Amino acid sequence: MVAAAILVLFGVCLLAVLVGPAGLTAKGVLIELADRIPFVDADSGLSTRQQTILWEVRVPRIVLGALVGAMLAVAGAAYQGVFRNPLADPYLLGVSSGAGLGATTAIVIGGALGTAALPPAAFVGGLVAVAATYALGRTVGGARTEVVIILAGVAVAAFANAIQTFLMQQHDETLRQVYSWMLGRLATDGWSEVLAVLPYVVVCIVVVLLFARTLDVMAVGDIEASSLGIRPERVRLFLVCIATLGTAAVVSVSGLIGFVGIVIPHAVRLLVGPGHRLLVPLSLLVGAAFLVLADVVARTAMSPAELPIGVVTAAIGAPFFLVVLRRSGREAQ
Repeated sequence: MVAAAILVLFGVCLLAVLVGPAGLTAKGVLIELADRIPFVDADSGLSTRQQTILWEVRVPRIVLGALVGAMLAVAGAAYQGVFRNPLADPYLLGVSSGAGLGATTAIVIGGALGTAALPPAAFVGGLVAVAATYALGRTVGGARTEVVIILAGVAVAAFANAIQTFLMQQHDETLRQVYSWMLGRLATDGWSEVLAVLPYVVVCIVVVLLFARTLDVMAVGDIEASSLGIRPERVRLFLVCIATLGTAAVVSVSGLIGFVGIVIPHAVRLLVGPGHRLLVPLSLLVGAAFLVLADVVARTAMSPAELPIGVVTAAIGAPFFLVVLRRSGREAQ
C-alpha cells in the first residue's frame, strides 16, 4: 500500500508539472529529471525558457505543496493519536487562529515590511497560541487532560479570532491581503519557501514516525499506557509541540489550508486500521498527493485566474468528510 501511494504521488506530481501553458511533455520532463541525476547526461529537448519554468516555477511549487500536505496530514494523525479523537486536526489547539492573528498583525502594522514579516509573524503567532492553550489547560487540570486542552484551545482560538476581527475592522484597507493569506496559497519565489520549511517538516515527520508505536500504546488510555512504562502527559505534550511546530512552519508560508489534517488521516484510518506504523507514512504520502492535486485544480479551474487553494480543499474535503463521518457512524452502530 505504501508503494502504491508512492506511485500515486509521483503520478500526481508529474501531472502537476505538465498542466499549464508552457508546453511541457512527459517525455521531456522525465528526461530532464534524469539529467539532474549525478553522472547522467541526457538531452531533454526542452528550451531554456521551458527549463526555467520547470525548475524555478513548477517544481518548487509542487515540492512546497507536497511538504505542506504531508506535514498537515502527519500532524493530524499525531493529534488524533494523542487525543484519541479521530476528529482532531492540526488547528485544534489554536494554531490557525494564532497564525492568522500574527499574519494580520504583520499586514496591519508592517507597512512596506508586512509581506516580508508575514511568515515569521504567522509562525510565532501559531506557537504562542498553542503555548497559551497549554498554560490555560494546566491551570484547570482534571482527570481528562486531553478534553481540558481541547476546550482551552477552543477558548484561545475564539480570543485570537476576536482580536483579528477587530484589527481587520479598524484597518479595512488590508482586508484583501488578509483574506488572500487566510484562504491559502502556494505561490513561491523560487526555492526560498521550500528551503525555509524543509528542516521543520523533515524533523517533525521523522519524530512522529519514531513515536508511531508509542501512539498505538496510548490508544488504550493513559492508565494502561502508564502501566506499560509510558508517561502519557509528557508524550502528549512533546508530540503536540512537534506537530504544532511543523504546522506553524508550513502555515506561515502557505496560509490557512483546511481539511487536510482532519480528512486525510481519518480516511486512511478507515482503509488500513488504527495502527500508526502504517497510518502515519500513508497519511504523509496521501496528504502530499492530495494537496498537489488540489493545487492543480486551483491553478486551472478558472484559468487564467487562480482560486485560493483553501477554497479547493474545502470544496473537496467537506463533502468527503461528511461521507467518511457518516460511514464511521454506521460502523460504530
